[in-house]
Amino acid sequence: MKSNKIVSFQNIHKSYYLGEHEIKALKNLNFSVKKESFTFIVGKSGSGKSTLLNLIGAIDTPTYGELEINGIKVNELNDNDLSDFRAKHIGHIFQNFNLMPVLNVYENIEYPLLMINEPKDERQKKVKAMIEAVGLQGLEKHTPSELSGGQRQRVAIARALVKQPSLVLADEPTANLDSTTSSEILALMAEMQKRYKTTFIFVTHDTEIMYMADEIFILSDGQLTKQEEREDVK
Repeated sequence: MKSNKIVSFQNIHKSYYLGEHEIKALKNLNFSVKKESFTFIVGKSGSGKSTLLNLIGAIDTPTYGELEINGIKVNELNDNDLSDFRAKHIGHIFQNFNLMPVLNVYENIEYPLLMINEPKDERQKKVKAMIEAVGLQGLEKHTPSELSGGQRQRVAIARALVKQPSLVLADEPTANLDSTTSSEILALMAEMQKRYKTTFIFVTHDTEIMYMADEIFILSDGQLTKQEEREDVK
């Protein structure tokens, strides 16, 4: 039977060491995220959100416990396999956009496909379709410095989705946008989520956008303190 969970944490702990001092960033996390959902992770600075996002993004691995993403037990993968897994299955959207300044719009969106050795014809087809999907026609040759904040975030969304990942991680994606542009970007992400059947996991402090959530997880001091299911949403 196919699971409807894209992320599953079982007894996950994550510690770091400063000299001999152990810092317990995450403690005994047990939760899962549904496929094709908008899931929000909320918490104050120092609560463990960044560590949690790094684990879900396969950038880091748990100290112990079992982490499964898209049916793969990622804590059993070596570094090379983790890199391949990230490249194929996970997209990222950042508050500072993280676009490559020397590349134009087309090249920034194309970049993830180069990383997975997508054939040229397929790259061109997918990049063109994504540019149209996010409304950037006519801006293909513009560099990030020639774009507004909203346009840059549209590029970032297109870049995250162009390889059609099963999971997109959005780290404060509206933090540097005004309220009108923020609403437009959120509406675009909702549209893209439906079109590509992608799971979005947001990390945010912005309570204004939580109305979109299917589920909200609240972290405090490295522990899950609350979970809300939003059956009335969408």
